[in-house]
Amino acid sequence: MMPLTSEWLGVNEKIMNKLKHFFKSFLLWELLVGLKLTGRYLFSKKITVQFPEEETPRSARFRGLLALRRYPNGEERCIACKLCEAVCPALAITIEAEPRADGSRRTTKYEVDFFKCIYCGFCEESCPVDSIVATSQMHYHFEKRGENIFTKEKLLAVGDKYEKEIAANRTKDSAYR
Repeated sequence: MMPLTSEWLGVNEKIMNKLKHFFKSFLLWELLVGLKLTGRYLFSKKITVQFPEEETPRSARFRGLLALRRYPNGEERCIACKLCEAVCPALAITIEAEPRADGSRRTTKYEVDFFKCIYCGFCEESCPVDSIVATSQMHYHFEKRGENIFTKEKLLAVGDKYEKEIAANRTKDSAYR
């Protein structure tokens, strides 16, 4: 009987590996493994969302359409500090301001170009008076050139329309701010 040496064992192992590789490739082993995975999910319950009729739940932190808010007395919150304009990485916000008769500063021009906006939320985080906020509205579109630039009046109208929703989302998220 021939003694088993490490050299003979190494050769035997190489032959076994080559035979194993040959049979796996001949029997299309990878294909069978893939079909097994497909078969596992083929008869399970589907989780497809029928989009226009159904919507997936969104977080209170979802960043959609931007809006300007007002105080409960109806006065706009923006104090024209221009922090949102400075922090915007896409340069999507343009602000012009001047002092009012009572000495406070307010904006005369506040524009957001939604083609430039990347919805990062930096403007929202930098605002000291919680004036500019991201709503949870993600369904909006523009049909004509120029509609992508929201003026102060449009942003205030969006804020007025969704104020209850914005306040509710702020309340939910207040523990994390």
